[in-house]
Amino acid sequence: MAEDVRMPGPVGAPPRVIAEAEGDRPGPSLVVVAGLHGNEPAGVTAAERVVGRLGRGLYPFRGRVVALAGNRAALARGVRHLAKDLNRQWTPERIVPVLHRPASPGEDPEDAELRELHGALCAAMSGGRGPCFFVDLHTSSAEGAPFLVVGDTLPNRRFASGLPVPAILGLEEQLDGSLLEYLSELGFVTLGVEVGPHDDPQAVHFLESALWLALASAGLVTELEVPGLVIHRRRLRRATRRLPRWVEVRYRHAITPADRFEMSPGFRTFDEVEKGRVLGRDRHGEVRAPEDGRVLLPLYQGQGEDGFFLGRDLPEGRHRRVALLRRLRLDRFLPLLPGVRRLGPGRLHVAPTVLERIPVDWFHLLGYRKWRPHPRGGHVVSRRTHILRAPRSCRCAGGSGPAGG
Repeated sequence: MAEDVRMPGPVGAPPRVIAEAEGDRPGPSLVVVAGLHGNEPAGVTAAERVVGRLGRGLYPFRGRVVALAGNRAALARGVRHLAKDLNRQWTPERIVPVLHRPASPGEDPEDAELRELHGALCAAMSGGRGPCFFVDLHTSSAEGAPFLVVGDTLPNRRFASGLPVPAILGLEEQLDGSLLEYLSELGFVTLGVEVGPHDDPQAVHFLESALWLALASAGLVTELEVPGLVIHRRRLRRATRRLPRWVEVRYRHAITPADRFEMSPGFRTFDEVEKGRVLGRDRHGEVRAPEDGRVLLPLYQGQGEDGFFLGRDLPEGRHRRVALLRRLRLDRFLPLLPGVRRLGPGRLHVAPTVLERIPVDWFHLLGYRKWRPHPRGGHVVSRRTHILRAPRSCRCAGGSGPAGG
């Protein structure tokens, strides 16, 4: 199972469709995107191996699988991006102008990539007859164990539960314009997979194992049909032993090039730090941890908008309580609280004084994790559209932005 893998340098842009396969029985659809960041080629190799084997009819499965390359131009150069981060462009405000504007030689390379990838995603969705699942494959600039990025819905949590690695909640909600969030709003059950350093030969093996187990968790194969199931589970468990099953993001250290941020050397994802620990430096001086927690995704590369994240462990029992509270639809009572009013489905306005009386955890338990400042004060707080159940099928937005539901 464990073929030797040497991480190559840039060798040219991979095809947009890395591999695709149609099962011998109807079932769910799974779309895989690898290489949204061009300095992360391990996902392309892993996707080609797994989906390529399915496409050659080597293993039985149901449904449909399509693996797509993300930023082909950046992959050809071996850099994270050329003009801007492709994994921060997936909002209606950014997508619609690009899709409605004809391609031109002078446009940003990532605009051309977004247009082509959006079309490939729409094509991958067409003809699907079951629920849609999405897996986004990544590597990191830092050492650390594999983990999952999970948008906080019950279907996403169930999908993540099929893989024996830590699942991080709230990371996706800290960012604007991620492909995970965009496809989640279109009806996909989504999962991001992050493994070790870009140049670690084991990264391909970790991503390959995660993808096989994701196929089983999505219902395209049974566990008995996964080749080397025991090997895949053991590989991921060994890499993540003694780590928590669920982690919640508490803080994001956003940066710009003008900050001249440099992460202090030696930090690994999941390292525990105390409040006040020096984590890096920028043009203003030392950058210290604002609270106790675990360091997540420390930045050790030249490009990026996130210096690091801090998270805290969540008990397994809380995961079970969340499902019960949401099924009881207790969020209906949030607008009865003084200072909280409903702006629309899944969106609240929270006045500045509310958090003096009500812990933010109350909102997190009910899925409200995305906090953004309101222009007139307070915060707009939102949660995923399909928080209780995924739709029976997904659809392409056709340039009009995410669909509600």
